[in-house]
Amino acid sequence: MLDAVRLPPGADVTTITCAQIRQLVDRLTDPGQWRPGDRDVLIVLDAGYEAPRIAWLLRDLPVGILGRMRSDRVLRRATPPRVYNPDGGRPAKHGGEFVFGDPATWNSEQAVTHTDTRLYGQVRAQAWDRLHPRLTHRAAWNDHDGQLPIIEGTVIRLTVEHLPSRGKPKPLWLWWSKIDATDADVDRCRQAFLRRFDIEHTFRLLKQTLGWTTPQLREPAAADRWTWLVLSAHTQLRLARPLAQDLRRPWERPMAPERLTPARVRRGFRNLCATSPSPARAPKPSRPGPRRPPGSRNRQAAVRHDVGLVLVTGQAHQRPAHHKKGTKPRRTG
Repeated sequence: MLDAVRLPPGADVTTITCAQIRQLVDRLTDPGQWRPGDRDVLIVLDAGYEAPRIAWLLRDLPVGILGRMRSDRVLRRATPPRVYNPDGGRPAKHGGEFVFGDPATWNSEQAVTHTDTRLYGQVRAQAWDRLHPRLTHRAAWNDHDGQLPIIEGTVIRLTVEHLPSRGKPKPLWLWWSKIDATDADVDRCRQAFLRRFDIEHTFRLLKQTLGWTTPQLREPAAADRWTWLVLSAHTQLRLARPLAQDLRRPWERPMAPERLTPARVRRGFRNLCATSPSPARAPKPSRPGPRRPPGSRNRQAAVRHDVGLVLVTGQAHQRPAHHKKGTKPRRTG
């Protein structure tokens, strides 16, 4: 966990994400962990982010954006060469359609890989080169000056033989901001996106084990402080992995010390606290305060904050007519 930012009401997720990525690249280039000539930094995003727009905003950085796309998207092929038309008319700006749900529009792939895995069986990755979304002057591109750009990339389709949960596998669509992808590039993107699912287990650990969402905090600043305390605890569990003892449950399999999960390290962390030095002094004994007299009311009302129902455009969110209170009969039975 490198950074955590709380989104204020009406914030643009793409703008904040780009700022975080720029800070990350600076932290990699300043100490020399990334140097000119090295492979571009691969940024993996889920479907909640607009990968082509992020790639356009970060086009001056040595990064490659790999993002998931919905299965109902329609992209366009490269611009066809200009041909003289005696009837006149504007030349075509976009090529033919590439419909994710229509195999008839796919044509032949530029790269195909087959890999046997332990959890997913055989994984097949198909890649099509130079595909871009058709942009319009709406939503995020409403304030764009000049002609809208053509953001070309590589579309990757992942299919697996089976899932660990024994569910029905569905194809996964990815968009990579680079072009002319080879089989090695496609396989690297496949491995990187499958490793992205590890962060979902991290969020579950932060919420269920470390109590990230347990406190009912009123102030946004207090929520930020508590978030960084939880991230610090998670970092300590990662650093204490080679020192902790594997206190596994009877139904759990043994694991090597270098592969212990943070949840299993936490079980043996209490044994490390007894032997490790602490810079803090011993707590002083004290008595609780007098509290508020029984029967008296609280005269210091708590500050109430907006719940955040503000759109990216700055306008307040309005409930649709069919969602307003009183439009549906209240259930009494």
